[in-house]
Amino acid sequence: MVYRIRHQTTYRYEEPANLCHNEARLRPLDLPTQRCLDFRLSVEPTADFRASRSDGYGNHVDYFAIQRPHEQLVITAESRVEARPESQLQFDAGVAWDELPALLLESTDTDAIDAREFTLPSTLVPRLAELDELTADDFAPGRPLLEAVDALNGRIFREFEFKPGYTDVSTPVSSVLEDRAGVCQDFAHLMIAALRSRGLPARYVSGYLETLPPPGKPKLVGADASHAWVSVFVPGQGWADFDPTNNVRPGDRHLVTAIGRDYADVAPLRGVTTGGAGHQLDVAVDVNPE
Repeated sequence: MVYRIRHQTTYRYEEPANLCHNEARLRPLDLPTQRCLDFRLSVEPTADFRASRSDGYGNHVDYFAIQRPHEQLVITAESRVEARPESQLQFDAGVAWDELPALLLESTDTDAIDAREFTLPSTLVPRLAELDELTADDFAPGRPLLEAVDALNGRIFREFEFKPGYTDVSTPVSSVLEDRAGVCQDFAHLMIAALRSRGLPARYVSGYLETLPPPGKPKLVGADASHAWVSVFVPGQGWADFDPTNNVRPGDRHLVTAIGRDYADVAPLRGVTTGGAGHQLDVAVDVNPE
């Protein structure tokens, strides 16, 4: 399946902005489950300087600067992505969840060593003792890792309310846990925090969902904007994805743009502006099959 993605972000300033520097993480990644066929990033007004690089997690970063007054800024990312089916995982087989922390420490495998970073607290994912209560029933001693993670994925879906506008990027995990409400990035942060509290490596995945699902398939929550989900390291298999917002294992309708410890590592756009006073932000995302 090949998808076309269009992600447009518009900033309208109350007064002209004089200067802006920005980083965009909008180019879909090349992974075993997907391949970016084409990518184009356009900026209006035209950028005075542009460059690109890869960050420490392998994400594609486009940098651009506008060094003259402008009343609005429009960033449009257009992509074509080929999605590839992922092999099914055996949930009742493999390592037990409580064996994994020790295996990570003892392993000399490069992937396992790299995964250790994702067991640590990060900017938006702290250690919270109260998360042990949330996960207690799902993480019985000796339970297979993927089976336990899948159970937690379903618990968050059932027990937490998807409530657009209730939170923002700065809302702490503790508030989401207390209020039992949030959006996809909150549920991803919550699930990652719960897994890391058990010594398990979990990372934040940013991307998209197909806007219009195939006939007979339900439209998933988060399909009209950037979406977020969770990836868990499985020894000998790599990273396995889970979407707690929709209680699904991400497949060819989930398209990845960036991976990191939490949202702070993968924000689609990040920048600084001088002047401009206040601004209005509009984001429009469309993901459709060819």
